[in-house]
Amino acid sequence: MNKRKIVVAGAGYVGSAVLYTLLTAGTADELVLLDINADKAQGDVLDMRHGMSFLPPVRLYAGGTPEGYEHCKDASLVILTAGASQQPGETRLRLLERNVRVFDDILGKMVPCLAPNAILLVVTNPVDVLTRYVLCRSGLDAARVIGSGTVLDTSRLKVAIAGHIGVDPRDVYTFIVGEHGDTEVPIFSATTISGLGLLEYCSQCAQCGGSALALGRLHELHDEVKNAAYDVIAKKGATCYAVAQAVKRIAEAVLGDQKAILTVSGLVDGMHGLPQGVCLSLPCVVGAGGIEKQLNVPYSDEETAALQRSAAALEEAWGEIRPSSV
Repeated sequence: MNKRKIVVAGAGYVGSAVLYTLLTAGTADELVLLDINADKAQGDVLDMRHGMSFLPPVRLYAGGTPEGYEHCKDASLVILTAGASQQPGETRLRLLERNVRVFDDILGKMVPCLAPNAILLVVTNPVDVLTRYVLCRSGLDAARVIGSGTVLDTSRLKVAIAGHIGVDPRDVYTFIVGEHGDTEVPIFSATTISGLGLLEYCSQCAQCGGSALALGRLHELHDEVKNAAYDVIAKKGATCYAVAQAVKRIAEAVLGDQKAILTVSGLVDGMHGLPQGVCLSLPCVVGAGGIEKQLNVPYSDEETAALQRSAAALEEAWGEIRPSSV
C-alpha cells in the first residue's frame, strides 16, 4: 500500500475542489480522480497538470468507473464525494434517498478493491447517515470509516467568533458536535480564546455589554454558521472550497498519523446517552488508523440534551432507509 496515495471518487464541485486542494498543498505523492463521467475526471486532471511545474512532484491521473476502482488497491485513503448536489432550500437529510442509490452502485464495486488498512472518508451529504450506511454496507471496522462531519462547521464557528471579537481564528478553540446540519450543537461551555474561557474573555471585552448578552450573541453567530451552506448554495449553487480545506485537514491527519483532534463523524461508542449504532460528530483523535479514539468531553446539561436530539433526528432519517437497504 502506498501510504501517501489518495483516491477521490467523484468529480463534481466538491471532488474537484478537494483534488485541487490536496494537489496544491502537497498532501499526497499520488492522487487519482474517479468519476462515472470519465471525460470530466480526465478534463479536470489535464487542467491541473498544466500547472504542475509550479508544484512539488506528484503523480496525478484520472480514471472512469467501474474499472477505476482498481486504483483503490494500494491507496491509503479513499475519499467519497460522489452524489447528487444539494439544491437551494433543500436540507442535507432530504438528499438521503438520492445519494443512497449512488452509494449502492459505488460500494459494491469499490469495497472489494480496498487495501487491507485503507481509510474511507465520506464527504457526501447527508454525511452522518451516509457514513453509517457505508459502515454497514462495507463491513469495514468502524475506525476505518470516517465522515467529514462538523470539521467545516467548527471552522465556520471559529471564523465567526474571531470576526466578532477581533482575533485570529486560529486562537479560537471551539467545536460543533452532532449532525452536520440543522441539529448541530455548538459547545460554548468548552470554548476558549487562546486558553481564556470564552465568557471570561467576553466580560473583559465588554463589546456585547456583558457575558449574558454575549452568550445570546454567540447563539446568533451559530445560527449564521448553521445556515452558511444554504446561503452559499443560494448564491453560487454549491459549496466546495471550504469543505475541500476541511477534507485536506482530515487527510493530513490520516496520512501523517498526526493524532489530530478533529470533529469527524463516526460510530458513537455509548457516550452521552446516545443510541447505539448512530454516527455523528464528536471530538476524535484521527491518525493512520482512522478514528483512533473518541473523546468523552463533559458538556453542559443543555448541550447534552441538544446532542441527544441531534442523534434522534439522525436515527429518524436512518429508519427511512434501514428496512430496504441494509
